[in-house]
Amino acid sequence: MANPPFLFLFLLLNLAAAARRAGADGSDPCAGRRIHIRHLPPRFNTDLLRHCGADAFPLTDPSAAATSAPPCESLANHGLGPRTHPRSRSWYRTDPRLLEPFFHRRILERGCLADDPARADAVFVPYYAALDALPYVLDPALLDASARHGAELAAFLARDQPRILSRRHGHDHFLVVSGSAWDYAQPPDTEPRLWGTTSLLRLPELANVTFLTVESRIWPWQEHAIPHPTSFHPATLPHLRAWLARARRSRRATLMLFTGGVSRPSRPNIRGSILAECANRTDACAVVDCSGGKCSHDPGRYMRAMLGAKFCLEPPGDTPTRRSTFDAIIAGCVPVFFEDLAARRQYGWHLPPARFDEFSVHIPKESVVFGGVGIAETLEAVPEAEVRRMRKRVLEMAPRVLYRRHGSAAELREAGKDAVDLAVDGVLRRIRRRTRAQEEGRPESIYTMEDDSLEM
Repeated sequence: MANPPFLFLFLLLNLAAAARRAGADGSDPCAGRRIHIRHLPPRFNTDLLRHCGADAFPLTDPSAAATSAPPCESLANHGLGPRTHPRSRSWYRTDPRLLEPFFHRRILERGCLADDPARADAVFVPYYAALDALPYVLDPALLDASARHGAELAAFLARDQPRILSRRHGHDHFLVVSGSAWDYAQPPDTEPRLWGTTSLLRLPELANVTFLTVESRIWPWQEHAIPHPTSFHPATLPHLRAWLARARRSRRATLMLFTGGVSRPSRPNIRGSILAECANRTDACAVVDCSGGKCSHDPGRYMRAMLGAKFCLEPPGDTPTRRSTFDAIIAGCVPVFFEDLAARRQYGWHLPPARFDEFSVHIPKESVVFGGVGIAETLEAVPEAEVRRMRKRVLEMAPRVLYRRHGSAAELREAGKDAVDLAVDGVLRRIRRRTRAQEEGRPESIYTMEDDSLEM
């Protein structure tokens, strides 16, 4: 029989530990929020970071090497990249394709992590998918094998401790992919294979896993969009407040700004119409040429212009969404959208769809391209008081779409949730809904589109 005093002391210690874990009101602050980080062999994540030299599979396309940061330097600061200048405390030359290792680092910092997957509400798979895809999209010899992207991961998850995956048929698993879902959704039987895409999202073994991507497809039951990473990653609350104050008081002499490639399209489209109008309305429109990746690792090239503009034009490019949208929000430049897929139907966890009219302007692209509607004329008609209200709302949204620096100060974490926090909250809600439908025998409800219009 155990020694009674020792048993009593043991019980007291356990009760004290339980009290520390509980909230002030006695509730469990981790209830419904426990995440298990799946252990993966290094070949699925950290080993991929070694392939950053030009003689391996570079993080940047060799054809764009002249305008890109050196690949290995982009790995600095856990994927945030090198600082824009030595005295910078919040600005980095961030390569958006390194969102996966950065997100992994932030998940490791979270509380409510569970060592035992059976006690977890969600399972995070720290797979660096975009980096693992590079051989398939950059090496012509592997183009025909791009349908196999992710197959080794799927086989590992099914083989190693298979009960973790089978317990909820993968519905409680999630991972992050640095890129558009369209880049990973090529049908596996496509012939010939399309350059630059893989079939990761088409693997049947991963069909129930939630993918966090910077752009989702039209039917996002499998993935959900999270903000494109910008170059602004504050580590303290004073740094965040100082930047927002600068954006708030900035003198905005330019009516509208376009930041992007300036090559004229061969067919009529919204980007061509914008460039044509800006050429004719130099009094109202400014253009920052980002052709050839000039702006990719140089935020100073466009952020100063955004601070001086009232409206930032956000037309779709190769895909509907743009990183520029989030740069504009952080700069307090009211975004102008030309189709709903550009943001309203993408980022519901971070930018509530019901509030878009409070902080953005929508001009249908068809009315501009084929209807003769002038963008500058439309924006000039917006009352100045309304512009100020929209700018105020934009800057209120800014903390929700930025990725604060890892290891940031407690006061900044407590001040509000950033893009990572809101993404994790959203995926936990999605997983709870799906697993509840499983437990209640309602399989038809598992893939129901959830309402993202959540009040802030």
